[in-house]
Amino acid sequence: MMSYVITCCSTADRSKEFFYSRNIGYACFHYHIGQEEFEDDLGQSVTFDEFYEKIRQGAEPETSQVNAEQFEELWEPSLEQGKDILHVTLSSGISGVLNSANIAKAEMEERYPDRKIYVVDSLGASAGYGMFMEYLADKRDAGEDITELYEWAMQNRLRVQSWFFSTDLTSYVRGGRISAASGFLGNALNICPLLNINREGKLIPRTKIRTKKKVIRELVKRMEEHAENGTAYDGKCAISHSDCLEDALKVKELIEEIFPKLKDKVTIDSVGTVIGSHTGPGTVALFFMGDERED
Repeated sequence: MMSYVITCCSTADRSKEFFYSRNIGYACFHYHIGQEEFEDDLGQSVTFDEFYEKIRQGAEPETSQVNAEQFEELWEPSLEQGKDILHVTLSSGISGVLNSANIAKAEMEERYPDRKIYVVDSLGASAGYGMFMEYLADKRDAGEDITELYEWAMQNRLRVQSWFFSTDLTSYVRGGRISAASGFLGNALNICPLLNINREGKLIPRTKIRTKKKVIRELVKRMEEHAENGTAYDGKCAISHSDCLEDALKVKELIEEIFPKLKDKVTIDSVGTVIGSHTGPGTVALFFMGDERED
């Protein structure tokens, strides 16, 4: 019987089946479209196809983070059973949810003074955050204690390399990540920006590339440059996409051609409804373990 549990937020963008099979608990963010509120429940109540079609039809979702009370509800059953908690949050460079988790941690430590609660800022998002949780679950299942796992998480979170491109800049402009002028020209000239997550966990535009074919090749090139052991990389690799599966499959095919030693298959998941509220449709993201990120 495990002496601790690991938990995260729904913005780790893996499937409900994945979290269940790996015994990872999660708390759901929320989003609003007009006056209607939805739970970011991994595509259960609103399918990803439906969600991105709403955006294409003009919907502008607004998101809200997990609050401290939700974390307390998630953790208390395990604490009552005498188990410790290791929770990993969505990047503090993207959301304020780390503050909610720390408020809940302080409250629950008062209520359960004999229990350990560790909170880790992933400094990541989407399926890269989910991939990080998979590494943690592997180590938990291999017998690492919670303190060892916390230390590993803190030492290795910046090794999760996160690279993105988008063929539709509308939502990036609305969210202020790309200027209106750049967005207009980008859409008009078929320019696809390449972005990544920096050391502070913030999404940063890095370069502009014309045509989808070229940006896909550049995305995979960044993996060649930064992956642990280069093209001999044999760790985990994850892709997420916002309603553009065909593009994600092209990235996967190129990766499997260039990285023949990948021990596990390349996973593909949908960008969830909260992260997708900010990216909109047309984004592909690539995640792998590599060298530490640079600013």
